[in-house]
Amino acid sequence: MAKAITTLDEAVRRTSEVIPEKAATVFDRYASQIPECGFGELGVCCRNCMQGPCVIDPFGEKATRGVCGTTADTIVARNFVRSVAGGTSAHVDHARHVLEVLGKAAKDQVPYTIRDEAKLKALAGKIGLETTLPMKEMALQVVQAAEKNFTDLHGPLHWLKLHAPKKRQEVWGKLGVTPSSAMRDLVEAMHRTTMGVDADPVNLILGAVKLGLVDGYAGLHLATDLQDILFGTPQPVVSEANLGVLKEDAVNILVQGHVPLLSEKIVQWARELSEDAKRAGAREGIVVAGVCCTGNEVLMRQGVPMATNYLGQEFAIATGAVDLMTVDVQCIMPAVVDMAQCYHTKIVTTSPIAKIPGAEHLEFVEERADEAAREIVKKAIENYKNRDKSKVRIPEQKSKMMGGFSAEAIVSALSKLNAKDPLQPLIENIANGNILGIVGIVGCNNVKIPQDSLHVPITKELIANNVLVVGTGCWAYAAAKAGLMTPEATEKYAGKTLAAVLTAVGNAVGLGGPLPPCLHMGSCVDNSRIHQVLTAVADKLGVDIPDLPVAASAPEAMTEKALAIGTWAVSMGLLVHIGVTPPILGSKTVTDVLTAKAEELLGGKVVVEPDPKKAVQLMIDHIRTKRTKLGI
Repeated sequence: MAKAITTLDEAVRRTSEVIPEKAATVFDRYASQIPECGFGELGVCCRNCMQGPCVIDPFGEKATRGVCGTTADTIVARNFVRSVAGGTSAHVDHARHVLEVLGKAAKDQVPYTIRDEAKLKALAGKIGLETTLPMKEMALQVVQAAEKNFTDLHGPLHWLKLHAPKKRQEVWGKLGVTPSSAMRDLVEAMHRTTMGVDADPVNLILGAVKLGLVDGYAGLHLATDLQDILFGTPQPVVSEANLGVLKEDAVNILVQGHVPLLSEKIVQWARELSEDAKRAGAREGIVVAGVCCTGNEVLMRQGVPMATNYLGQEFAIATGAVDLMTVDVQCIMPAVVDMAQCYHTKIVTTSPIAKIPGAEHLEFVEERADEAAREIVKKAIENYKNRDKSKVRIPEQKSKMMGGFSAEAIVSALSKLNAKDPLQPLIENIANGNILGIVGIVGCNNVKIPQDSLHVPITKELIANNVLVVGTGCWAYAAAKAGLMTPEATEKYAGKTLAAVLTAVGNAVGLGGPLPPCLHMGSCVDNSRIHQVLTAVADKLGVDIPDLPVAASAPEAMTEKALAIGTWAVSMGLLVHIGVTPPILGSKTVTDVLTAKAEELLGGKVVVEPDPKKAVQLMIDHIRTKRTKLGI
């Protein structure tokens, strides 16, 4: 049994009871780290040259400067910039990978096709390309335009010009933070944070803002746009969430990671090889279930159930029913291999930049995507016979859920109320107070917080106060597991006026009842979809995004990617709530810039509040202030 388990998820808690004593989990490993390094928590440790590492005494009794004379303000700011650079690189590399595959698909070099021609045309028109060209030729021209996001030396960043509101672009231009390209600005960030370069903490934070914009447009928006073209723009879909989606009499495959290029193919081949699984003794065929964001991707487009979010990945293996887990990149615990050794589960890595000692590596090459996916599914089928049935303990917990609310799907639903002006019903109901405001809840789990214990109560409290909640990433799993993504949740948890609006829209689209009170908008890169909705509303009203009664929250933020997304959100002018203190408190200057000064410069700021009730009150107070300023 795991020695230290803190989770809101009953399925994870029950699974922990059957884990062998020798098998440590993420919760055990966290307990072994206590007390954590205080210098690291404050951000005042510098390892940027070999004269150190240097640490600054937060109490001023010992070292107040590093060997080179660097202050705590500079060290904290440099570390923050490097973290944002790391997160931005992850999203940009994701987008780059999908871009290359779209280019190859347009040349018939890979087994992928263009599934959303309408989105391709719309994007081509936005770029200024000829939209009557043959689809593959048009796709190649879109690819060529998109490549500028990586290579342009002079900017402004191409996808930023396409997607960012003009008022925001003016603000960024005046501050001198408009990026040129991913290559130039990521290289510049690493250079400026090298020993002996930028020592001005404010200038460094402005550099982080520039990276946040790269993340938002050359990473998130670009990845979402291109994935929709390749795999289709999501529409609402009904599925299930939690470990109970696994089946005792099925071959169970988990897809974990973030880039859906392989997981889409695995879903396809799992369906095609279902009879093979039945012949191998698995009476119910094959179940593919998702972990983290690649699970969100295949849920939205294929209806694949969601097994668990970040902190639950080892516990999914500990059900004893997972025959194979395939991983690509990001948020993968190397410890899944250790847990798999206690069971029969195969761990298969697929990316050349994400290998794990002890796992089987099957290199994913796009040209052989079908062969790779077919081989992975066959490995799972072959491994089914090795399952120890005495170790199989699948918890019963699972919840129905609705997902796939892309911006296009939301507009389509609203058009049933007003075909000529779909956004008008949303704006009217915000203006009259039926919807108090909108909050986007996004991001990770963090072992410092009991799993889902901020995501769920914050969501419930917001919708009870007639705030519409939209969100992505591991929050989406938390909300789905808690039953918050069903029409019944609207009736049970939503405030009366929010419920009335959701019921009107749900009836209009033929649901015979309300939409869910919180809308699943996808994976972490799909935070771009939230931005798309906010931009459309702001443009419709003729105001800037900071004027809207909206806020963002990353209650259980964990990764560098979360810092990059949060920086982008602040640059858009949003109040960004975080439930975990980022490593900035070692610098009063950096803390003041991010939590106060940023609002003067950008319209948005960071607030840190670990208490869910207090966090909700902060966001509601902010929304009401914005409503007052708008005169509504």
